[in-house]
Amino acid sequence: MLLFLSAFALIAIGLVVIYSAGGGPGTRGSMFAAKQFVWTGISMIPFFIILGKGFSKLMEWSYMIYFISLTLLVVVLVSGASVKGAQSWLSIGPFHLQPSEIGKISLALVLSRHLCRYPPNTLSGFLGGLAVAAPAAFLVLLQPDLGSTLVYCFMVFIALITSGTPWRYTGTLIACSLGMLPIAWNFLKGYQKLRLMVFLNPAVDPLGAGYNVIQSRIAVGSGGFLGKGFLQGLQSKLHFLPEPHTDFIFSVFAEEFGFLGTVFLLAIFGLLFCRMISIAIKAKDQRAKVFISMVAGWIWFQTVESIGMSMGILPVTGLPLPFVSYGGSSLLAIIIAIGLISSVGLSSVKMYE
Repeated sequence: MLLFLSAFALIAIGLVVIYSAGGGPGTRGSMFAAKQFVWTGISMIPFFIILGKGFSKLMEWSYMIYFISLTLLVVVLVSGASVKGAQSWLSIGPFHLQPSEIGKISLALVLSRHLCRYPPNTLSGFLGGLAVAAPAAFLVLLQPDLGSTLVYCFMVFIALITSGTPWRYTGTLIACSLGMLPIAWNFLKGYQKLRLMVFLNPAVDPLGAGYNVIQSRIAVGSGGFLGKGFLQGLQSKLHFLPEPHTDFIFSVFAEEFGFLGTVFLLAIFGLLFCRMISIAIKAKDQRAKVFISMVAGWIWFQTVESIGMSMGILPVTGLPLPFVSYGGSSLLAIIIAIGLISSVGLSSVKMYE
């Protein structure tokens, strides 16, 4: 119940901030908030279905779910819509779906099952786990969506750690990844390179890529201790802040609710993580422990990155703030993940009883 309440407290905050970020009454804010509310209602359908079916049932279907997810990632490369330079979206009637978001759940399901069946404590088991995860990460990278690719890689790393991978393997993986960074630079798109350069020095392109970071910093800093008040943030209302309802929604929140409001928001996230960890510790199913650790890693990484880029202390990747940013695909995926974790929690309670 505590997991459910903390998750939906964040969603409620998101609806309020999305409404404000879009300009408030009679503006795009009303439309964005209404759409997000509809997506919340739609997401509750699979949430309750999962609670009824149980975590174990979906784990049995994990390879099939992963195959469907990979198929969607291929389809989006062939016929998907391009947004902000990334071909990441599929149009399904009036809805737009981002398969890379659903792919995070399928990756967590299949990898947690695979690593528990074939433990990565041997070289073959370790390489086998990487081989299972590689297609999903590679297909997302081809879109290109570097932010989501980093989330996938972090989830895989967390899965390897929690499933007992020896440090000599994970250490080698980290060393190889760092060693490939100079090579990877040559494969980045122009706008991706510029984002990294702007992270080091926003003045490199103050009216272009650096503009977003500069305006976001102004918004966060101008909030002060108590904030300017709901609907009173100037950066978003005067349209200085780009993408206020998605990428930089934390900046809108910080400007209007200040340091005190930000502490409250982070406390709810902290409560969410504590509850997930608690459920993972009590779970008797090792697959559930690995799965929950991957979901926690996914949400933690995006939370830190989204807040960090809004404050200018991390590069801009376009990752949404979980539960809070506008986006139906992201919200749907996270609510499904919360449903799976809640199912694990309910089954653990029954075992103890």
